[in-house]
Amino acid sequence: MGADRCCMIIDSHPVVRLGIRRLLEPSWDFEELPDGRGVVELLSSVGNFEVAIVEMRSAGKAPSGTTTIRNLCRHQPGLAVIAYGQRADRHAIGEALGAGASAYVSKRSSPATMRSAVDEVLRFNSFIDPNAESGNGERPAVTPRQRQILQMFADGHSTEEAAKRLGLSAETVRTHAKATLPRLGARDRAHAVAIALRSSLID
Repeated sequence: MGADRCCMIIDSHPVVRLGIRRLLEPSWDFEELPDGRGVVELLSSVGNFEVAIVEMRSAGKAPSGTTTIRNLCRHQPGLAVIAYGQRADRHAIGEALGAGASAYVSKRSSPATMRSAVDEVLRFNSFIDPNAESGNGERPAVTPRQRQILQMFADGHSTEEAAKRLGLSAETVRTHAKATLPRLGARDRAHAVAIALRSSLID
């Protein structure tokens, strides 16, 4: 491919896919799908992607947005996934992040917001659309497993040690840790642990 970076766009609307392409060109190559049915084949044929932008569609004939995100993260652990949805409530954000997304952007937001999300996930940061967050003023809570992993980090364990103690792979621990950042509004892992301690989520 000509560009250094490759982005996967999964959206049922061709105009939306075109808009995202124009927003990110010319420094990216793109692969597009109308839904999540071909993601595994696309990952196999193209190789690693830097970013995937996934429409948070409801379950129907094609996989739902959450199922698509899980498939992507399962087959390319560490992939930066941006969920892109109509709804801007706590449940929608939590659903996307729980599936493994690094960011959530509302379809009602400006192109600049999507650009910011892409920039942030490329720096291994999380991003939640400010418009989505303002829907109720709350961040999604961390899951019990994420709380468990944060506790391990707070107790001084490394990723590998936490993985061994919890019976998980190191990559799974990293994925859970990454998902806690947007849920807590944290900049990085240490910040997430600090927030969790202050909020009494962990001891």
